[in-house]
Amino acid sequence: MNKLFITGIGTEVGKTICSAVLVEYFKADYWKPLQSGDLDNSDSHKIEHCTKNTICHPEAYRFELAASPHQSAAEEHIEIDIENFKLPKTDNNLIVEGAGGLMVPLSDHVFMIDLIEKLSLPVGLVVRNYLGCINHTLLSVMALYQKEIKLQFLILNGTFPPDTERVITGFIKKETRIIRIPEMDRPTKESIKAAAEQLTKTNL
Repeated sequence: MNKLFITGIGTEVGKTICSAVLVEYFKADYWKPLQSGDLDNSDSHKIEHCTKNTICHPEAYRFELAASPHQSAAEEHIEIDIENFKLPKTDNNLIVEGAGGLMVPLSDHVFMIDLIEKLSLPVGLVVRNYLGCINHTLLSVMALYQKEIKLQFLILNGTFPPDTERVITGFIKKETRIIRIPEMDRPTKESIKAAAEQLTKTNL
């Protein structure tokens, strides 16, 4: 792995926890292109807290309002310009974490999936089990396939009923690797490190 964009099938599916595990595993830098809300406890802060000696590159946009980026930007009379997103220069591996899911709007006509396409990055799609997750996962995978964006990793965050996992994993292409991240309500450096060490057995 060199650079990877982490997205999810929706909000609150554990993208930051999964990003932390992959940062630790790949000894990667971290970049959150935009942060809406929680500026005093941003996702970059969480990554710094849960991993060891990680370089977190500054966000391109930071907004006070915890809302969809296009709404947060409008509150501050700012228009998000997709051309302002430039990958940080680094010789290390890089984990890029998006906000929400693929169709989160950056403006009225530009969405998170367009940013992924612009950055030309493969994707790690984070999936969490809840009623409706099969539908949300398959729609997300279809959107990536439609845009011809490489789905490098399907990341199963937490435990899944066998019937749910079978349908989801049966839908993806064989080239996509499956990563399983254990349930972590309150991640610590120790639990993130342990999860990263567990991944070494899967030979990503």
